[in-house]
Amino acid sequence: MTTAAYKPKDSGAWKTFTMFSFAVACAMMAGGIWFMEASFAAKGFYAMAAIMLVHTSITITKTLRDAEESSRVINRIEDAETERLLMDIHRKTGV
Repeated sequence: MTTAAYKPKDSGAWKTFTMFSFAVACAMMAGGIWFMEASFAAKGFYAMAAIMLVHTSITITKTLRDAEESSRVINRIEDAETERLLMDIHRKTGV
């Protein structure tokens, strides 16, 4: 069985770029809320909504990634079981 292990393919530069982009987006959202001409309660509502949006985005990304990794493990286990069965049949038939 020649199953290659999963290896992340993102470079350090890409990770740095995405973290920088995230930081800039958060700063822009915070600045937009801070300078918005609205009551303190409205600003608080928008700030809570922004924080919740970031949190749920991270959570759904992690959930989807975990599901993908889980399916890879299950497929690997099924492939190993199939290969074991084929090897047993090969041994029994002597072919």
